[in-house]
Amino acid sequence: MDREQEQIIRTEYSELMQKSYIDYAMSVIVSRALPDVRDGLKPVQRRTLYDMYELGIRYDRPYRKCARIVGDTMGKYHPHGDSSIYESLVVMAQDFKKGLPLVDGHGNFGSIEGDGAAAMRYTEARLQKVTQDAFLSDLDKDVVDFGPNFDETEKEPQVLPVRLPNLLVNGSEGIAVGMVTSTPPHNLGEVIDAVKATILNHKITTEELMQYIQGPDFPTGGIVINKDDLLSVYETGTGKIRLRGRVEIEKLKGGKERIVITEIPYTMMGANIGKFLNDIAGLVENKTTTDIVDISNQSSKDGIRIVLELRKNADTQNIINMLYKKTRLEDTFGVNMLAVANGKPETLGLKAIIEHHIDFQFELATRKYKNLLGKEKAKQEIQEGLIKACDVIDLIIEILRGSKNREQVKKCLVEGITEGIRFRTKASEKAAAKLHFTENQANAILDMRLYKLIGLEIEALEAEHAQTLKNIAAYEDILTNYRSMAKVIMKDLDRLKKEYASERKTSIENAKAAVFEEKKMEEAEVVVLIDRFGYTRSVDLSVYERNKESADAENRFVVHCLNTDKLCIFTDTGRLHLLKVADLPYGRFRDKGTPLDNLCNYSSTEEEILRIEGLNAVKSTNLLFATQQGMIKKVEGKEFDVSKRTIASTKLTDGDKLIAVLLIGEEEQIVLQSTDGYFLRFMLEEVPVKKKAAIGVRGMKMNAKDQLLQVHLLTPNGDDIAIYKDKEVHLNRLRISKRDAKAVKTRVS
Repeated sequence: MDREQEQIIRTEYSELMQKSYIDYAMSVIVSRALPDVRDGLKPVQRRTLYDMYELGIRYDRPYRKCARIVGDTMGKYHPHGDSSIYESLVVMAQDFKKGLPLVDGHGNFGSIEGDGAAAMRYTEARLQKVTQDAFLSDLDKDVVDFGPNFDETEKEPQVLPVRLPNLLVNGSEGIAVGMVTSTPPHNLGEVIDAVKATILNHKITTEELMQYIQGPDFPTGGIVINKDDLLSVYETGTGKIRLRGRVEIEKLKGGKERIVITEIPYTMMGANIGKFLNDIAGLVENKTTTDIVDISNQSSKDGIRIVLELRKNADTQNIINMLYKKTRLEDTFGVNMLAVANGKPETLGLKAIIEHHIDFQFELATRKYKNLLGKEKAKQEIQEGLIKACDVIDLIIEILRGSKNREQVKKCLVEGITEGIRFRTKASEKAAAKLHFTENQANAILDMRLYKLIGLEIEALEAEHAQTLKNIAAYEDILTNYRSMAKVIMKDLDRLKKEYASERKTSIENAKAAVFEEKKMEEAEVVVLIDRFGYTRSVDLSVYERNKESADAENRFVVHCLNTDKLCIFTDTGRLHLLKVADLPYGRFRDKGTPLDNLCNYSSTEEEILRIEGLNAVKSTNLLFATQQGMIKKVEGKEFDVSKRTIASTKLTDGDKLIAVLLIGEEEQIVLQSTDGYFLRFMLEEVPVKKKAAIGVRGMKMNAKDQLLQVHLLTPNGDDIAIYKDKEVHLNRLRISKRDAKAVKTRVS
């Protein structure tokens, strides 16, 4: 390129990135993720439905392969990949996701339990009758704007002429850049009633609208339990809706009962049903409840049916409350009614959505009836020309017989030019000169067939003309009179409600918070067994005593405690893991158990267990901590009675690690032993009591390469022995020194 023509534009990199990202974000928001408030559709949904309309896949015609629909839509209108188009098509056909399905699917379109649809080469689809009737029927009447597609080879509608408030009826969910939309579905009949009420009273309040719209109506049914919060949700467009599944109690023989779940919260659809069943099984396994003896999912295409078999004399209502409290049988639906309004994203309340819909309906009706009025006026012109021509038909025939070509006849009929036309009489020529038909009328006369001159045909033409005048008057009244247009719109809404509305599925009520009373566990002594591989279980004390020798030989840790206690697991990294004994598998002595890694935050690959004790034992005394670098301290055991599952039991310097955690009983003296064979004996009272977050004090002076190996607490009047180089060292014979003194190398005999 010539340097004189070269132009370098300098710009700040951050400004360029900001502009580019904003452009990308707005493209995602407006053109991909958010629905338009007017038709309640995202671009991919709108394009899919329009393509099916263009392909002629109507409700009364045969199904067509989904692969054909997806390919055509992608090639013409939506070049963003086939998966997004097919997923959109599938969702529009699923009656458990949409209150008003827009696509009639044939084949495997997935299930409420999360089964995916079959590949698009196997499934077929066509439009639903309501889609053709209420979404696409007026596309030929120039009621919406069309624009170029992505490569400007086709035209596509900017919005569909939807006559139902689809954003409310079917709801919408989508994630854009920095924003999310989540609009719940509603009952068609209720929404239409609310629209009509707003047309008749522009000052209607949200509270008054809720006399018509009780609340969301989810395809899965269920119960909305926070009725009093709905007014705030609908006024602001944001909030939370609490949902519960519907539960029935069936009585069986022998005084037994079972719980049957017949409807689930909308948020539980898909894989969450399987998780719900696993959660119930988990509640049974960890003994939160012992009253559920069997769980079975008997759901089918006819509906949800999850059955929980109960023990005799079980507290059924308490179990139901447990399901509400501890599973997703009670869940929250987050509402954020965000949609594209006037070209930009906006969070809309209930009244605002309805007002946007009404404005759109009046715009559609105005364009529709202007178009129809124009067509009727064009018909009027032709009809009046033909009626007038019937009155002078003999003259027109004479003009036709005396003319040389069509153009000559046309000039005579329109402008009265008789030059070049042979007439039988001068009177006929004078009469022809007075003709003043319009150009359209002249063309219609020239195209008229002779059978139109039959008397009955003339009468039919006059009757048709009278009807045309009647239509023109009606259309002009609709276009100039607000009440007339409103009446037409409401009449159409009444027709759609009568044909497509259904009974409400979701109940709306104010329910009390579920209160679950966990049965208190009967306190009993148990023994926790942990083998060298970390497999953990608890057994009854009597079981342990019968197998004491084997238990002590086969397990690394044997901890006596209560079943209501917690285990304190101290590791060399200075961490303390707390684990409820009740969470451990409880059973027979020969059961394998569960790896400790799976029960708490302990990691067998990163840390080593130094000591395991029951929390009750820890709280009742002080603990002695010692580290590899010789730091020691006492800590009050009650400091470890915390609610967290993992805490720091002590503070360590870089490169140091914990080597001992000991419970202090009646011991009065302590002996520190190093790896090089140095021993230091001093009074235990010299070790200060510190907080668990403290490092501690130095226990004894050591050489640079020496490390603390072991800590011994000496029992009064005992004969404690340590092993060094396979030799016995009698600790009670060591000289008593002071803490932090230099230890003496001990000779072994």
